[in-house]
Amino acid sequence: MSQAHLKNLGMLAGAGSAALLAAALTFQQMGYAPCELCILQRWPHLAAAIIGGLIAVLGWKRWLAFLGLLAALTACGFAIFHAGVELQLWQGPQHCSGGVGGLATMSTTDLMAALEKAPVVRCDQVAWSLWGISMAGWNAICSALLSGLWAACLRGRKRLGGPV
Repeated sequence: MSQAHLKNLGMLAGAGSAALLAAALTFQQMGYAPCELCILQRWPHLAAAIIGGLIAVLGWKRWLAFLGLLAALTACGFAIFHAGVELQLWQGPQHCSGGVGGLATMSTTDLMAALEKAPVVRCDQVAWSLWGISMAGWNAICSALLSGLWAACLRGRKRLGGPV
């Protein structure tokens, strides 16, 4: 692949993460408040979008493509974890999955304080889905596809046998 092609691939992958962020913010504007795990999934996409912008400015650099791949894989991992929490495959963080430890031993005052600190949006409940796939599930799918783009961007120059 040429340098220009690799640059375009990196910019496309970064733009994909920017589009996922824009979609998340659009859903938020429509009244779908994000849970803590939803917010966590946004950070790696922000990093990948910035990396795509750096590639646009600096040109293709192998280390930038590696960082983009790392960010996309991190987003994918967070999204898979969140989807698993929603599907009750494993337990999520207690403070955002409705768990309050030691209920039987809490005083009424302590219980009220714990409830006031509890997030409004729970991580283990699906707020929206399409074709039976939650937003976290769609993020996992899209993040996996973006990881593939970043991997192609990272591998591209190596195939040419050029400098790494």
